[in-house]
Amino acid sequence: MKTKLRAREITIIGMLGAIAVVLMLFEIPLPFAPSFYEIDFSEVPVLVGCFALGPVAGVLIELVKIVLNFLINGTATAGVGELANFVIGCSFCVPAGLIYRRKKTKKAAIVGLVSGTLIMAFLGCFINAYIMLPAYAKAFKLPIDTLIAMGSEVNAGITDLFSFVVMAVLPFNLLKGVLVSIIVLLIYKKISPILKKQY
Repeated sequence: MKTKLRAREITIIGMLGAIAVVLMLFEIPLPFAPSFYEIDFSEVPVLVGCFALGPVAGVLIELVKIVLNFLINGTATAGVGELANFVIGCSFCVPAGLIYRRKKTKKAAIVGLVSGTLIMAFLGCFINAYIMLPAYAKAFKLPIDTLIAMGSEVNAGITDLFSFVVMAVLPFNLLKGVLVSIIVLLIYKKISPILKKQY
């Protein structure tokens, strides 16, 4: 039974990871951030798997998503962007999954999703400022000031790296966390019986 269940969990992780890759293709541009910041909903299947199977499964789904996307679409940042995406995604799903695992109630799910959103938002600021933006600048052979200027074109309040992070990256991650959380709260209870079903 354990072997069969484990095989089923591996199948679900692969399936949710594949769905996440597909969702990465549908990106929504934002009016307050430059064009290379677009929201996608690939964290939805990650969080669904995280709630259904636990935080470790969430990390594995995130890993499958990143690896498949890397193999299908390649990379423009020598893998740095993909690594940062993985870390930021895990910073969202792992806290949410840990909190929900301790007490599987709607209140716990909300607390977990809010906590995950806040952790992702602030860790995302740090990673973007010190890893992502320098990596993009190096990959495209551009000074960081050029990226900041791209931000200034859509948001006049962006004048330096700090204001870029505060006025573009922070609201981007907060908005993404809120939207993904709402979707997960709406769909999780409807599909979780399917994911947890044992044969």
